[in-house]
Amino acid sequence: MVICVTCLTATRVAAVEPFKFESGQAPATLIELFTSEGCSSCPPAEKWFSKFKTDPGLWKTIVPAAFHVDYWDHLGWSDRFAKAEFTERQRHYGSAWRSDSVYTPGFAVDGNEWKGWFNGSSLPHRDARVGILRITLTPDNTVTATFNPEQPSARGYVLQTALLGSDRESNILRGENTGRKLRHDFVVLQFSSAPMTSRDAQWSGAVTFQSAAGPNKPDAIAAWVIPADGYQPIQATGGWIQKQP
Repeated sequence: MVICVTCLTATRVAAVEPFKFESGQAPATLIELFTSEGCSSCPPAEKWFSKFKTDPGLWKTIVPAAFHVDYWDHLGWSDRFAKAEFTERQRHYGSAWRSDSVYTPGFAVDGNEWKGWFNGSSLPHRDARVGILRITLTPDNTVTATFNPEQPSARGYVLQTALLGSDRESNILRGENTGRKLRHDFVVLQFSSAPMTSRDAQWSGAVTFQSAAGPNKPDAIAAWVIPADGYQPIQATGGWIQKQP
């Protein structure tokens, strides 16, 4: 009986262990895909995006996040992952890039417009030391982060964090993708930002997400740091929080 209680207690403790991830000193590349289930041009881009699941650099040198926008929903199919705030994020980028419009599929690499997917170009690479980003996800869905920048800035930093879902499938019944079964990886389910504060040359921040179960339960987390007065990520990290097949 004592042995069984001990085993049960150990199991419960293990079940509530926080997830911890950290970057290296070199910058990880944040690649964002803006996509929609209502866009017939998006499935090939999402198929390519899914290949990051088997990339050896995933979470260490590459951090992917797919934001589903809502401006295609009026064409007959409402994307269940789309949010107006994700559309606004893409428009904010467009404004920074001085672009006249937004489109899908659209890519942002480290906050910059990237059209390399359309012609098969390699992802751009930053060769520098920017500092280490560490994040912890606790069982109450709170994310805490610390950032030790290589070259501290008096401007301050903002923590941006996304809970991601993978292996999500949708049977499309209307719109441009009628009759198709679409599969999504690294799709942003929840997103939050928070300013970071400084103490002894270390910056820290925290966000709390809503609890989610069933099909909305996340599989991974991604986090990155941007300047308080900018939009280009400085450092990023993340990892799986659900066992992958």
